[in-house]
Amino acid sequence: MFVTAAYAQSTPTVGETHSETAVAPGAAHESTVFPPFDHTTFPSQILWLVITFALFYVLMQKVIVPRVGSILDDRHDRIARDLDDAAKLKAEADAAIETYEKELAVARSQASRIGSAAREDAKTKAAADRAAIEAEMSAKIEAAQVKINAIKAAAFQEVGTIAADTAETLVEALVPTKVSKDEIQAAVTAASVKQEA
Repeated sequence: MFVTAAYAQSTPTVGETHSETAVAPGAAHESTVFPPFDHTTFPSQILWLVITFALFYVLMQKVIVPRVGSILDDRHDRIARDLDDAAKLKAEADAAIETYEKELAVARSQASRIGSAAREDAKTKAAADRAAIEAEMSAKIEAAQVKINAIKAAAFQEVGTIAADTAETLVEALVPTKVSKDEIQAAVTAASVKQEA
């Protein structure tokens, strides 16, 4: 263990007791005031305060403030660049939206035009198909009418024969005398002429 010479002189030996406190010569003039509040040390305290303040001021001015300023400038520049980039991106997005809306309007007008053309084509085709069907139906109706007229004429010719046969059968059943076929045919023809008039 290390022991200083002053400590070795002041340590009591074993069994020895001290009853007095020794005071060093010239110590009676020392004050009991806390050193920073001692007015005798004010000039040296002020000197060190000025030196420390000057060093701190120089340190702040030459090192800390420029670094903080450069950091703030960098951040300001970065924020300005980010805002410019955001404005460019917004302008590009607005241009893209405008282009999209224009293309959408063109596509809608083309779709409307195509739809209108398709409707017109469908109407034209339907009208042509309808005209063809109507012409075909008219031809069929005319052919059917011709057939009906032919059947009607044949039926009327048959009606005369049937009427003559029926009249002959009735006359034979009702009248005991015999009537010739020519007389019955003349009577049926006269009755049919009267009926047509």
